[in-house]
Parts: sequence; C-alpha cells; structure tokens
Amino acid sequence: MDSIDIFKKTIYDYYQDNRRDFIWRRDPTPYQVVVSEIMLQQTQTARVVAKYTQFITELPSFQALAAATTRQVLVLWQGLGYNRRGLALHDLAKQVVEQYGGVLPSDPELLQKFKGIGPATAGSICAFAFNKPTVFIETNIRSVFIHAFFKDKEQVHDKELLPLVEAALDKNNSREWYYALTDYGVMLKKTCKNPARKSAHHQVQSKFEGSTRQIRGLILKMLAEHFSLTQEQIIAYIPRDKNKILKILDILSQEKIIKERDATYFL
Repeated sequence: MDSIDIFKKTIYDYYQDNRRDFIWRRDPTPYQVVVSEIMLQQTQTARVVAKYTQFITELPSFQALAAATTRQVLVLWQGLGYNRRGLALHDLAKQVVEQYGGVLPSDPELLQKFKGIGPATAGSICAFAFNKPTVFIETNIRSVFIHAFFKDKEQVHDKELLPLVEAALDKNNSREWYYALTDYGVMLKKTCKNPARKSAHHQVQSKFEGSTRQIRGLILKMLAEHFSLTQEQIIAYIPRDKNKILKILDILSQEKIIKERDATYFL
C-alpha cells in the first residue's frame, strides 16, 4: 500500500466515526450548496448554521433569491459579516435565472465568471452539488495535506499540494471525499498547531475593531434596520472617525450598494 492509499484510508477511517452533520449536506441541491459555500467563506461554521436555515427558509431557490430586494438579502445576511458576499450571492441568483433559466452551471470555468466565486469555490460547488471530481484547495484541505506530507517544511506552496490533492481524489465519490477531508482538517486545528500556518499563502487576519470592514458592516446593518438614515444620524450612531465614515459612505454609494439622495442614505 503506497503513501496515498494509506493517507486515504486514514481520512476515511476518521470520517466513518466522526463525520459532521450539517443541513446543507443532507440535501445538497445546487442552490443549497451555493448558499452554504458562499456563507462559509471566511466565516466559522457555527455562525453559518442558524443563518443558513433562516436564509433557505425565506429564500428557498435561485428564483426566490433573484426576486428578493437588496434590503431582504442584507437583513438575512446580518451576523455573517462580509456583506459583499451576500450581495454577490444575490447577483449570482439573478444571473442564474436570467442567463441559465434557473439552472446552475456545473462547469467550474463558467462558475468562476460569477461575482464572488473563485477557483476554490467553483471547485467545491461542483464537487458538492454535482459530485464532480474537481481538484481544489481550501483552508481545511490545505491543512490536511501539509500535515500529512510536509510536516518538516515551511512556506509550502499550493502548487506543491495540488498534485497530491489530485492523486488522492476519490473520483467515484468526490463529494464524500471532500467532506471527509474537511472534517479531518477541522479536527487537526483542534488537536495540533494549525498546519495551514506553514502555507506560503497563510495570512494573519487584520484587526477588525475600527477597520473599514467593521464600519461598512455597521452602516449596512443600520440601513437594513431602518428605511433611511441621514448622514448626521449615521455619524451619530457609529462612534468612529467622522471622515472615515464619510469616505466609506461615498465608496458604498459608488459601488451602488447603497443609494444617496440629499445626504440621506438607503438600500
């Protein structure tokens, strides 16, 4: 038995006794997979679970999401952070309905043309929604392969991992294989120093308090809760630098995420 076979047996043996149960794994329709994968980007699974159920209940299909208002989407997205992801998901649903008749493409290259979907997310969607043997790397998968094959090396590049990911891929059931890898990666983070820190792609997340990301989120949260707010009200509600708030309001307006009329803002 070669090293890849031993590796696969280790992963599947662990998965058999320790697999995690999530609602999006029970019924992996293309829509449910897309929603879960975009929600899980840069967000802990525990935070996603409750929001996912609420989101899917209120907007159960690409058609329902496409027909929703920006306000509806952002209200449902509250608590997940990175509101751009929610807006990108909204745009994706509109494209799926308008350009693909409500049917999500199963081609990774086509999926990457949607806003908010890069190579890793496109690969994961194809594997989980269509059980296609795609090759991709995300944080947990990266951790598993570094831990198994590069224990004594620093600055491991993804190009070193990809051939191993491809060699180990269960082409008959990529969906379950990637579930198993992900669950094993989560276990590694709890039991040993995060192997992903040895990746050449590892980045320490910037401070959230007082960041542009935090202020953007606060502005959108307030506008989701109120029909409209004046510039003065927004500044009064957010105890941060006034000039920074004004700059972010201008950027959000330019990005067409919010609308402005006579120094009053709304979604």
